[in-house]
Amino acid sequence: MKDKKRNILEWRKLDNSAKLFPISAGKKYSTVFRISAVLKEQIKPEILEKAVKIALEKYKSFHVKMKNGFFWNYFEYNAKEPIIEPERDYPCKYIDPKTNNQYLFKVTYFDRKINIDIFHSLTDGNSGALFFKEIIYSYLEMVHPEDFQEELRIYRKANYTIEDSYIKNFDKKAKNNNSSKKAYLLRGGKLKLGAISAIHEIIDLNALKEEAKKQNCTITQYLTAVLIYSIYKVNFINPKHRPIKICIPVNLKKYFPSETISNFFSYITVEAEMEKNKLDNFEKILEFVKQDFQKRLTPEEIKKTMSGNVRLGINPFIKTIPLILKKPIVRLSYIEIRKYTTMTFSNIGRIGIIGKYKKYIDNFFMLIAPESAEKIKCSACSYENQIVLTFTSILNNDRIEKACYEFLKEKGIGVKIESNRVNNQ
Repeated sequence: MKDKKRNILEWRKLDNSAKLFPISAGKKYSTVFRISAVLKEQIKPEILEKAVKIALEKYKSFHVKMKNGFFWNYFEYNAKEPIIEPERDYPCKYIDPKTNNQYLFKVTYFDRKINIDIFHSLTDGNSGALFFKEIIYSYLEMVHPEDFQEELRIYRKANYTIEDSYIKNFDKKAKNNNSSKKAYLLRGGKLKLGAISAIHEIIDLNALKEEAKKQNCTITQYLTAVLIYSIYKVNFINPKHRPIKICIPVNLKKYFPSETISNFFSYITVEAEMEKNKLDNFEKILEFVKQDFQKRLTPEEIKKTMSGNVRLGINPFIKTIPLILKKPIVRLSYIEIRKYTTMTFSNIGRIGIIGKYKKYIDNFFMLIAPESAEKIKCSACSYENQIVLTFTSILNNDRIEKACYEFLKEKGIGVKIESNRVNNQ
């Protein structure tokens, strides 16, 4: 009995969504996302290293490496030390287990900034933020022990499970109705091999909320419409072009009871056929987006999409194919699937920080990896009175980013720009 319990603790299956990421991932398609925290003082590396180890003791589901099984990959306990190092590479790059002590996340730092890059098989953006916040809390407690005497004495327990909430909530009767139309894909010259441009548009959250309230929509709906309008304006969409399709990840914990730290997200795809739907100005685009969200973001529709994705992972034929043969099949499928999205826009919402820690933190950023089909990806998170809209791109121009910035400024919404200066056009 003791040995059985030990084995359960030392290895576990990947959740239904996570199964496909390691099969399709590589240097050209990393499936890595990043969360960054900008503090108000320079980072102390030796203390950051201790903070990561403390967080790993609380979030043991991150204390793993990935192994190859006969049919699927699986997680196994990783006894090695995590590597903490200065930021030297572009964000969201492929995490090579061989150079990262087999860990599926990577913590780096630069000046006042701490980054965590996470391979998507490990978790999703919302759960990744929980682990990252624990690193930040532990770090600040050690840097400023005089301010956190009480916190240093109290063990802050992490409440979560590692269940596969996809299987738990799967409905085999729910039928997914995905569109069969390929998307308009962004075109243009690319940056040098391996380079990624990161542009952060730091937006006045109160002003954006006020504008969204006037339009009777949510912030995600408003920004989705801004993205579609910016793509339309910059690329001179004509009737021969395919629809602009924006893929929006959805946190399934808002629709199903779950405390899992594993992946538990789905998505909706807003499909804007510009001529067919007469979407020739922003007001019409926003109204279309609002109606499309209302249609797709219902418990019934969300369950259909989620269950459709689960069905692929539990397909008896796919399950019985050896892993070595699954990889080329899945990779070819992913090359085709990615042609059905123009851009992904992931908004993980507010990053809530306990009051005493706020005075040491300036801001948070969220970034997701672009790739050959979705050459620009967009992500957002909010902290205090700012929401940061981040564009990660492999294109050698920033016309869409500029169009988005200029539109918000024209609406009287305060926006500041920060970037890694890869793209200066």
